[in-house]
Amino acid sequence: MARRPIIAGNWKMNNNKAAARELVDGILKGILPLDAAKMPEVVIAPTYTALWQAYDLIKNEPKVALAAQNVNPNPSGAYTGEVSLEMLADFNVKFVIIGHSERRQMFNESDEFINQKALAILNAGLTPIICCGETLEQREQGVTDAHLASQITKAFNNISEADAVKSVIAYEPIWAIGTGKSCDAVEANRTIGEIRKVIAKLYNQDVADKIRILYGGSVKPSTIVEQMAQPEIDGGLIGGASLKADSFVELIKGAM
Repeated sequence: MARRPIIAGNWKMNNNKAAARELVDGILKGILPLDAAKMPEVVIAPTYTALWQAYDLIKNEPKVALAAQNVNPNPSGAYTGEVSLEMLADFNVKFVIIGHSERRQMFNESDEFINQKALAILNAGLTPIICCGETLEQREQGVTDAHLASQITKAFNNISEADAVKSVIAYEPIWAIGTGKSCDAVEANRTIGEIRKVIAKLYNQDVADKIRILYGGSVKPSTIVEQMAQPEIDGGLIGGASLKADSFVELIKGAM
């Protein structure tokens, strides 16, 4: 079945207020001539401090949706440095990225904590972008599929069928994030197909056919067309190439 592609830009820890405005303004100018009916769903994930700048520019532009790079699953409380879903709602955030390998590795976030976030995000009416991925060592050991199956199974624990369909998965091989290396499009397609099989086992084939699964890991304008030609790949979670308006717009065009 047809699944609407997503091109999501994860800015990570980049861009102050001025740079954020310049980037969003450039993206908007670049997509203005594009046919909205043929465009992928475009999502940008600024830092928390730039959320207002992005929101202010896109609040009347239906072609772009806002994402947060993380969230705390608790509604409020003594969680110094954290941000709640209620706070994100002030900026009309639609998506929240969770389970990114950088959060898992640098901040020791567990599969169970990521599941708590997913449940809270869905309960708030937002869409989680649930990341999964393997290290180079795991790929060389031949345990990629088993590792991803474990991550996905734990991330979707206690998530209903109706909420699973609304969720988004992003497969990001850790060894290809920010390295300039990109997983071969055919292999990325195979791996994402295996993730879809896990969803089918957890729920059913209908849910697996409907859920959108993105590829991330040094996605560039030069790779996007081949990646999007693969039947299992439903778009990209973009890192470095989302920090320049021209390259991000080219990625959007490549997904049309």
